[in-house]
Amino acid sequence: MSLLTTVRVYFYKHFERFALFTVDVIYDRRHGRGKKLYALLLQGVSYLFSLGVQLRSLLYRSHIFKNQPLGCFVIVVGNLTVGGTGKTPVVEKVACTLSKRGRKVAILSRGYKSKAEPFYRVWWRLLTHVEPPPPKIVSDGKTLLLDSAAAGDEPYMLARNLPGVPVIVDKNRVKAGIFAIKQFGVDTLILDDGFQYMSLKGLMNILLIDKTNPFGNRQLLPRGILREPIKHLKRASYIFLTKSGGEPDPELEQLIEQHHRKVEILECTHQPQCLHEFNRAPYQAASQPLAFLKGKRVGALSAIASPESFEVILRQYGAQLIYNRRFLDHHRFSNDELEHFFHQVQEAQLDMVITTEKDAVRILEAFIPPVPFYYLRVEIAFLKGTEQFESAVERICGMPQFAGCPRGDSNPHAITGNGF
Repeated sequence: MSLLTTVRVYFYKHFERFALFTVDVIYDRRHGRGKKLYALLLQGVSYLFSLGVQLRSLLYRSHIFKNQPLGCFVIVVGNLTVGGTGKTPVVEKVACTLSKRGRKVAILSRGYKSKAEPFYRVWWRLLTHVEPPPPKIVSDGKTLLLDSAAAGDEPYMLARNLPGVPVIVDKNRVKAGIFAIKQFGVDTLILDDGFQYMSLKGLMNILLIDKTNPFGNRQLLPRGILREPIKHLKRASYIFLTKSGGEPDPELEQLIEQHHRKVEILECTHQPQCLHEFNRAPYQAASQPLAFLKGKRVGALSAIASPESFEVILRQYGAQLIYNRRFLDHHRFSNDELEHFFHQVQEAQLDMVITTEKDAVRILEAFIPPVPFYYLRVEIAFLKGTEQFESAVERICGMPQFAGCPRGDSNPHAITGNGF
């Protein structure tokens, strides 16, 4: 191993430990003097962050910062917190439903953790006034054109699961929306993780709230998990309570009503469907039913915001969770990490390894697991509010389909929005 590689590994290990320590402080899992001092530091930064967020919101409300309509129906799906609310299955559900009802749908994503343009190219482009590159086309609705490293985990997963729906990635979603309209003739845009992206005017805002952990400790980043104050849920057209078990939560309902009395509230659960073999597309036949887990000695591999909910599902279906390994959210597994994990699995003589669908797309297709390896396929199911969802879909589908050029500059590459 070269000196440079050794240094990288050393710093990565210490960064991961520090990041995990920070997450524990945010969720109040750590105790002691060191935790208290670090929490106070984070609290101070949170006050500054809060001032910035509320100033930005005020500038948009005052129309000093403009949000741009594109002349087609824009649906925003997002949340007030960082990670873990289950946006991707909701976006998939909305896009699939509208597409089947005749709307021409495209999904816009910023492509979080996707391969970015090299820094030196960005500077050279700014210095020479060269036009920025066009948005990335993850899927044209027919063919997958990028892998998860280039596209980002969620865009790649959506593109793979939604044949017929183009998926476009660009930090500037205004530019991406104009590109999608001109390139694919779409009449409906779904903005993935876009509740804080105010440059593009949404006609329907779907806000997701994780019912198992709605707002954390109700502090803003970095002391808590909130991206903006709870009161900003008043911008929502619909609120989806995700990961619901169906039990009433009067305190949460009262808090929502306090800030947005007339909003429609729908409850949904992330319903496990089946197990798919690694590298097997979701629309192909299921590899195994969930009953297959019963009594099996299982290893769990995950790098998501809420690994606990994934592990609970495995246990609920009878799996004996013998060994689990958690990484930071969006972690891209190295060959060494996978080999070490599966070596531990073999030594423990486990029957299989289960990961999440989002994690599976980050593992290279060339990887050959030494034991049976599956990912858990999950879809959204409504527990309350099916009628409201169907009514919203019917209203959208009853609107005239968009035809023609989008409003704004005729050159989509020249459009710039205030990216978030």
